[in-house]
Amino acid sequence: MSPRSRRDVLRLSALAALAVPLAACRTGYSDEPDPLALLAEQATADAAAANALAAGSSTEAGVAREVAATRSAQAQALQAEVDRLNRPKSAVRVVTPGGSGLAALKERLATAREQAEALVPVLEGYRAGLVAAVAAGCAGAQQLDDRLGPGKDPGTVQAVASIPDEAVAPLQKALDAEHAAVWVYGLVSAFLPANYDAGASEGAHEHQDRRDACVRMLDAAGVTPDGPEPAYITPKPVTDATSAKSVVATAETDCAAAWAGVLEQTADQGLRAVALTALLGSARRGTRWRQAAGETPAALPLIGVSA
Repeated sequence: MSPRSRRDVLRLSALAALAVPLAACRTGYSDEPDPLALLAEQATADAAAANALAAGSSTEAGVAREVAATRSAQAQALQAEVDRLNRPKSAVRVVTPGGSGLAALKERLATAREQAEALVPVLEGYRAGLVAAVAAGCAGAQQLDDRLGPGKDPGTVQAVASIPDEAVAPLQKALDAEHAAVWVYGLVSAFLPANYDAGASEGAHEHQDRRDACVRMLDAAGVTPDGPEPAYITPKPVTDATSAKSVVATAETDCAAAWAGVLEQTADQGLRAVALTALLGSARRGTRWRQAAGETPAALPLIGVSA
């Protein structure tokens, strides 16, 4: 059996995602105010506050600039979805925290993440995926600087007792991504300096737990879980610490995108909670690994959302 390339995984994921916009377009007109309007307005206000801080010359400016980019991208995506459904307008009240500087941005990120997470269980597939990606983007941004986070730990994935039929295929894709991540963490361990041992070990164990949870859920559904490949093709050769960190970051992004696919393609609240936990976890770890590798942007605003 030949190694599975990242291109193969991405191709399969893209094919699965083609149905998402079509499903979203089947939504009929509603005369209820759009719950995403508040998220869009909050993101716009947060981006403006971060941009104002970024305009200064303090040591906070660089971090604020990254937060501004994240919240600006989220605001645009959310507003586009609000405009698409064109529901009746209603007054929304954004949260304006007290304080100043990064302390205020910290509160803004925590608020935005909480607002988004609360909506994930009740939204339709595509919208649930979009809002989950906003929550994950905020969780990732909380890792940019100690003064912004660390943010709430999403915890460990817990397998649900049963999964609906429509979740089997996306859950197999998530399992494939978790198998690859476990392999990647094993690969890079020889290239990372000793001060990364704890982080690498925690990441490896987190993905092992998720892999095992996927296997249990698929077994319970009477489906044979995919096994791991003998080896995987990394997006770049791993030759030193920097390339090792970059490859781990890519593995985290791939896992986050796969779990976003699970969340979009099921309305089962238990499985959505599992997927959101995994998505948030990989978003947080991905930021730290990209930052360690010197990559920009370190925090990805909308993991798993199709352009």
